[in-house]
Amino acid sequence: MKKYLNIRASLCFVFVMSTLTMIAQTKREMMRERIDSAVTARYYSGKYDTTYIQRPQETWLLKLRDNVSGSRFHADRHLDGVYWRGRLKTDMKATMSVGVNYRGITAGLALNPGKLSGKNKDFEINLNAYANRYGIDVVYQNSKTLSGPTSIGEQSSFLEKGMMGLKMLNINGYYAFNGKRFSYPAAFTQSYIQRRSAGSWLVGFSYMGGSLKTTEKVPDYASTMRIYIGHFGIGGGYGYNWVPGKRWLLHFSALPTLVIGNYNNIKVDGVRQDMDTKFPDLILTERAAIVYTINKKYFLASTLVVTNSLLGDDVVDINYSKWRARLCLGMRL
Repeated sequence: MKKYLNIRASLCFVFVMSTLTMIAQTKREMMRERIDSAVTARYYSGKYDTTYIQRPQETWLLKLRDNVSGSRFHADRHLDGVYWRGRLKTDMKATMSVGVNYRGITAGLALNPGKLSGKNKDFEINLNAYANRYGIDVVYQNSKTLSGPTSIGEQSSFLEKGMMGLKMLNINGYYAFNGKRFSYPAAFTQSYIQRRSAGSWLVGFSYMGGSLKTTEKVPDYASTMRIYIGHFGIGGGYGYNWVPGKRWLLHFSALPTLVIGNYNNIKVDGVRQDMDTKFPDLILTERAAIVYTINKKYFLASTLVVTNSLLGDDVVDINYSKWRARLCLGMRL
């Protein structure tokens, strides 16, 4: 009898545990379905003309990307009959990255071979968010590889790497008036498909702030210098997505912004001088992209984003340029 009761109790225990496991699995499945339904509804939400743009029907988007970026800094200074000239640029920075996108939710991992081997000392963060109506690029750069020719009067020299450091934050945002038919994401994130050619007028803003200064490695006979840049601009431009065939998408856009806020100054050997705004001081953001659809599953994409600042007054002229190029192989599942 006791053995029978033990067997019965064991069977009851197994039944209860199986029931609880099934209930837990059912709850998890219901939660997963609710989350998936919410993500799917968000993915297909938005007002756009499906004759011109549409969402891919596939659930997953996988991308392997090769990223290359760099910058240059040109400066000219005229003061008390002395002309200083610098033509500096950073080393190119290359990274490999893998991105996974599920219904518009993206996660990625980037690897910089030069950083791992110790050959590249630069540090850079890129954050990008593109939607049909609006979008933003945020780039922070900390570079120790600036180098290039400089001159003071008729004396020329070469600035070696490590003698000057560059820290710069660039923020560029846009609003597209024709977001129902013109899609930035179709060109830059491939989370939409541009079916017909369309363009849009744009408005936007630009901010560029940071400093360029000499380090302790600069020779004793050379002047110490710090150039501080801080300016904000607003403006308008135009973008166009050209679809010459079912497999191709070509994009180009330009968004110049007029500087309305200027906090620039330069300090040489401890003497500071503010830099006035001279019309027209501009920050120009240019974007270009090519997308080629190999078949329904695979595509190739190449993108380029360039930001130029053209600043100056009667004493100092500055031209700072930041660029980033990407080559991508994508797969939709």
